[in-house]
Amino acid sequence: MYKHILLIAGVVLTLMSCSSDKDETQTELEDTSTAIIGTWVATELEIDNETASDDLKFRKQALDFLTAKDCYIITLQFNEDLTASASNSANYIEVNATATGLDIPCPTESDINESTYTFDGETVTTIDENGEELTIGVSIDGNMMTVDASDLDIPNFSEDGQLIFVKR
Repeated sequence: MYKHILLIAGVVLTLMSCSSDKDETQTELEDTSTAIIGTWVATELEIDNETASDDLKFRKQALDFLTAKDCYIITLQFNEDLTASASNSANYIEVNATATGLDIPCPTESDINESTYTFDGETVTTIDENGEELTIGVSIDGNMMTVDASDLDIPNFSEDGQLIFVKR
């Protein structure tokens, strides 16, 4: 009788431990696939100052200046229903000369692109309304997403460098 009780207890414990591992793995996969959902704003462009063009250096300075004023010119929105939108104000940046130096007001216009997307934890693939596909390598760490700028199809920000996005 004692052996039967030990055998039943062993089987029960084994079944419980197996189902727990499966639940944890499934939860991790769900967390990875949903990590991108939300609104992301570009806050920084990391470049190599030794090899970057003067234009790229200026774009980095403009992005830094506007971000410091809580003006975000590139915004990505990923929704749970696998739709996405990208808002880009880079084409509407104006630089004004003032008595104290240059000033860049926050643009009031932006170009918006709508698409659908898939995300596997490392790659976002978007398909726009024209059926064009864009594959973007991303790295997400908490509320920070790093994107290779050359993967993006964003005018004025598609040269070498890393665009850093923060989730809002």
